[in-house]
Parts: sequence; C-alpha cells; structure tokens
Amino acid sequence: MRENYVGGAWTPPVNQTAIDVIDPATEEVIDQVPAGHPADVDAAVAAARTAFPGWAATPPAERASLLDAAHGLLAERADAVAATIARDMGCPLAFARKVQVALPLSVLASYVELLGYYEFGGERTGNSLVVREPAGVAGMITPWNYPLHQIVAKVAAALAAGCTAVLKPSEVAPLAAYELAAIFHEAGLPPGVFNLVSGTGPVVGEAIAGHPGIDVVSFTGSARAGKRVAELASQTVKRVTLELGGKSANVILPDADLATAVKVGVAKAFVNSGQTCTALTRMLVHHDAYDEAVAQAAKNAGRYTVGDPFADGTRLGPLVSAAQRDRVRGFIERGVAQGATLAAGGAEPPEGLTSGYYVQPTVFGGVKPDMTIAQEEIFGPVLSILAYGSEDEAVEIANGTRYGLAAAVWSADVDHAAAVGRRLRAGQVEINGGAFNAVAPFGGFGESGYGRELGVHGMEEFLEIKSLQF
Repeated sequence: MRENYVGGAWTPPVNQTAIDVIDPATEEVIDQVPAGHPADVDAAVAAARTAFPGWAATPPAERASLLDAAHGLLAERADAVAATIARDMGCPLAFARKVQVALPLSVLASYVELLGYYEFGGERTGNSLVVREPAGVAGMITPWNYPLHQIVAKVAAALAAGCTAVLKPSEVAPLAAYELAAIFHEAGLPPGVFNLVSGTGPVVGEAIAGHPGIDVVSFTGSARAGKRVAELASQTVKRVTLELGGKSANVILPDADLATAVKVGVAKAFVNSGQTCTALTRMLVHHDAYDEAVAQAAKNAGRYTVGDPFADGTRLGPLVSAAQRDRVRGFIERGVAQGATLAAGGAEPPEGLTSGYYVQPTVFGGVKPDMTIAQEEIFGPVLSILAYGSEDEAVEIANGTRYGLAAAVWSADVDHAAAVGRRLRAGQVEINGGAFNAVAPFGGFGESGYGRELGVHGMEEFLEIKSLQF
C-alpha cells in the first residue's frame, strides 16, 4: 500500500485500511492507497503550518525556480506519467499525453512566468498602500477525471502565491498525485510546503474542509459534495473556491457552418469519454437544420472507436469505474423512457467488449429542455440535441439549467456570436471553436460554483488583501 506524503517524507498512515485502485479497462487491482483518517489530515496540516512562514517569506523568484524545476521533471517524465494516468482512469494514451500531461505543464509554466512580473506589493490608493499576501495553509480536494491537471491548477497557484498545501486527490484515480509528490520532492520543495493525504471524501475531504488549521479550501467535484464542503468550511469562516458540475450548451446559429459546428460539437461532448465538466453536452440547433444536425452528429459519433486505452486508434476509453458506467447507462435508459430518440449508441455495452467499464458513444434526438438528459450532468459520452425557433429561445434554453460552467456559440459573424455569448450565463464561452486558454480565468455561474482557477485570477484566490494607511 502507498503512504502519505507529509512534511517532506513518505509517511505511513494512521491505520492500514487500504483502497484498491482499479484499472477501468481490465477491472484488475493495480495498486492500493490509504483509506485515510482525520489524524492523517492533522499531521499534514501541522506540517503545512510549520512550513508556511518560511515559504510565504520566500522571494517570488525562488518560488518560481522551484516550480520551474518541477515543470522540467514533469516534462522529462511526461510519457511515463501519461501511461500512469491512462491506466489509472482509462483515457486513451494519446489523450493522456496531449491533454492530461501537456495541460499541467502549461499551467506550471504559466505560474513560473506570472511570478516574474506580478506585483505583490500592490498599488497606491489615496493614503493607502494595498498589498497582497499569502492566505495561509490551503486545502485542496480534487477529482478523478483530470487527475493531474486539477491538482496542478490548484497547487501551482497556491504555491506561487506563497501558501502551503494539503491535498486530497480522488481515491478513484490517485496515482498521478503520487507522481507529482515525487516530482516536488526531487525538485527540492521545502518540507511541509506540499502534503498529500489519501482517503475518501467523507473522511479525509471533510476533515480538510472543516479543519481550523486550514485557511482556504479549493474543491472540484459534484455540486452535492461542493455544498457539503462549503457547509463545513463555513464553521471556521474559511475562504472557499468551488468548481462544480456543468451542463454546457453549444448554440449553433442558423448562419454557422453546420458540418464543422456539429463535428467539433460532438468532439467537445465526448472528450475524455464525456467525463469533462465543461463538455458541450447540449447541442442547440435551429429547427430548419435540426434533422440534418442529428444525422451528422450520429455519423460523427460512429467514428469514435471505443476500446483499450493503449490500443492504436482508440478514441474513447472506459469510464472510470463500475459505478460511473452504471450511472451513465441509467441516464441513457431514462432518456429513452422519457421519449428522446436514440440516433446513435445506447445503454448496451459496446460490441466485443466483455470486460471494462465501457459505454457506447450516444446521441439523442427529439430532446426537450425539461428532460432529465437535458438538465442533469451525465458525465459520460452522451450528447443531447435540442431544437429552437428563435435566437431568444436558444438563449433561454441554454440558460435553462442550474449550471453555468461553459458554453459555445457558432456563427458566420464572429461579432454576432460574441454578442450571443455575452447573453449566456456561463463562466467561459467558446466562439467558433475557440481553444482552451490555460491562463484565462476558469469557473462558473450558478451551481457550477464560485471563484476562479488558472492565471492571475487563480493565484489571487490564495492571496489576502491588506491596506497600509500612511
């Protein structure tokens, strides 16, 4: 069984209860991690508090140097780390290399660069000097779908700000966190600046959220769990950043290039087997082009080969767990029961795959805005296509869920697309397929959470503001 990383050393957990790490493609146990105990969190928080004064006083250039060293080590090990992630959570190896590792590399590099010019000394306003200081000890609770990126987005920002960190990675896909801990150790990060405690959300996650020795908590996961984190954190009045679920709308306006918009839209719905909080899972198409869009989406879905993450040509791997597979299949069955039409896929296992947590890439037509599959985050390769009659109706449908994490708009007129994008209640909106930006603020509206990650906005979530009056 693995150990925790506390105070700069691998440390045995308080108890020896283990959690099996399952390869979702083979259903085999590939590792074990500690189940966790609140006492493990106490030890990690104590180490982080001890390290905080020294790390907070470390000049930004030195913090940048250590993050740069970690970046270099991750770059050297990119292929090995990608293989670990592919086996741990099931994404295709090529995707693991291109996204699961490449994106954290970009984020690390962005904070190295940011520390080169960010003014912690602040600005003058009247007779005051406004300065920004590290918030203290930061607790992070991260999910399994992007098991390295979600960690780096939080930890790199916190360390750049001068905070120390206590991390609980997802116990479902924890191995990338161990790779990162080893990298930080080898990079020479001072003991206690970064700490890793394995365990479950109800035990270790709740201990972090409610711990009086933690000053700020950053959580990514479900809305239900996020509400619990906020509730526990409120008891010690700590700051909280929540990045929660999404049900993102892809609005294809009548003048858009339909074939391109549909093709890219399917890709954005199925990315990471649909296990992406920003996945564009609702495609909105004018009723005049609706049947053609459904047909094109179904045709494109057929190009998504499901299979072994390490096999050439695989575009969709398994879902991360049996529970997740069963949940997604249940949503597909509910969509059929509520009257939506299967244009591609279905709840049955993909042909020829007798083991592993696989789900067919699925496209629904005839979807109404109030159907469950149009309202709930499914977190699998399931696309719902909805018709609209006017632009105002499209905006109303797009904004008609409790979420507001991401969206997209397609139009031949980029200014018109941007104007529609401004009407959408979402934290980030892609215009005509605009690429993800690793330094732009990332976060949502409504029950998609609050606070922002990435870039300067992400780092400032870990800074306190102080004014000095003269």
